[in-house]
Amino acid sequence: MLRAIIFDFDGIIVNSEPLILKITQEMAAQEGWSVTDEEYYREYLAYDDRGIIEHLYRSHGRPIDVQRRDELVGWKARVYAGMIRGGLPPLPGAVEFVRRAALRYPLAIGSGSLRSEIEHLLMTLQLRDAFQVVVTADEVEHSKPEPEVYLKVLDGLRGLPQFRATSTGDGPSPLMAGECLVIEDAPAGIRAAHAAGMKCLALAHSRPAGELQQADWVSLNFAGVDFPAIVAGFDPAGR
Repeated sequence: MLRAIIFDFDGIIVNSEPLILKITQEMAAQEGWSVTDEEYYREYLAYDDRGIIEHLYRSHGRPIDVQRRDELVGWKARVYAGMIRGGLPPLPGAVEFVRRAALRYPLAIGSGSLRSEIEHLLMTLQLRDAFQVVVTADEVEHSKPEPEVYLKVLDGLRGLPQFRATSTGDGPSPLMAGECLVIEDAPAGIRAAHAAGMKCLALAHSRPAGELQQADWVSLNFAGVDFPAIVAGFDPAGR
């Protein structure tokens, strides 16, 4: 049974990936490197800022300079914060989908962005109240495709009253990973969801649908999501 929905953020709720691409290219240029649009969407999508920079070092055959990595993370955060001060547009259908889903399920976010960025953008979209759990790059050591962010979201959801057993042992059953749907836009995010034991709906917002076939369900956009079919795909045991 489907009991909770977890959203990625960039490329799912807000149209932020083109902006992050531009900043990544500027950041790489500071070190004398270049990143093409195709390279970013193929290799860097779903990484957090630290993961992007570490991948840049590895792909250019250089050992990771931790001090310089942290300087670049700080630079990116400052630049991005300035660029999103006025908010960002939502992906088509995202706000409506979130609002409808929140009427039936607890919602969460598991993202590689910083909490300050996500909180700000959710507030500008008037969506902050829709999400009961938010886990960001600030709270994890390992970015996607590692499952850490989604496992921490699961822990947070399990603390909600509707999933928490009483001291007498009665009440609702604990939330299981297999009862969660993750909504992602990147192959690395799909792998993270599956590694956490969760099912995944992939939206082809950032990559072609053909690259997302490892997901349990694939849709071009929110408008094309067959939600009744997804609900039917969760068996009674939540596996």
